[in-house]
Amino acid sequence: MAGIFIDVELSEEARADPELARKLQEACPVDIFAAPGHSGVEVVEKNLDECILCGLCVEAAPPGGVRVVKLYDDGAALER
Repeated sequence: MAGIFIDVELSEEARADPELARKLQEACPVDIFAAPGHSGVEVVEKNLDECILCGLCVEAAPPGGVRVVKLYDDGAALER
């Protein structure tokens, strides 16, 4: 995945939560999250390189729900 500098990790609970999926989809300004039907959260891999590290997804999720990992910075992460 050349050109990808971040990874987004979701807890199993967050991944399966349709309400959180809608929150993340609304919060992310670059469309990294999708809420397909009632199945929970999906990460849109092709949009990962658009992440601006704003932290809105981390704030929208419960603690431990979303982690944005900086692949270029020894795995430093935005999380709560």
